[in-house]
Amino acid sequence: MTVTIVMGERSARSSASGRLMDLLRGDPGRLRRRSISLGVPIDDADDAAQNAALRAWRSLGDLRGAEEGQLCAWLETIIRSTAIDMNRARRDHVGEAMCETLESGQDVAGVAEARERLTAVLRAIDALPNGLRQPLLMSVVDELPTAEIARRLGLSAVAVRQRISRARRALNRF
Repeated sequence: MTVTIVMGERSARSSASGRLMDLLRGDPGRLRRRSISLGVPIDDADDAAQNAALRAWRSLGDLRGAEEGQLCAWLETIIRSTAIDMNRARRDHVGEAMCETLESGQDVAGVAEARERLTAVLRAIDALPNGLRQPLLMSVVDELPTAEIARRLGLSAVAVRQRISRARRALNRF
């Protein structure tokens, strides 16, 4: 994302925009992973992340503080709102999709069962403790190597592999 700061803007906005850019550059997959953990389908996660980043950029003037904690909480609110909006839009189209499925002669029961299974898997992933969920998503969704996950999380590679293994075992129980 390329951002240009217009000359003459308030310094608070410039400070906040700089911190926002640093935060997003420091962990580019942050918004994507969080959107997935909020129930956005993996195929739509990039769109959710981009929408959230755009919303954040557009509403920078509403940010009351540029401290890292405030910025993270503010960004969390934005990604949560984006995920809710995307889930509502998707839910509105479920009826249309089911009608199309009926018309095309596909197995409705099979489609419904697959959707239920996917929902259960997403809930199980969301129920994982953050210490297990985050390395798992970075490995499976972002396809990051163990060494990169370890570097980003400040853990050893052995600890990352162990957490991913524990997360997978926990998911196998559901």
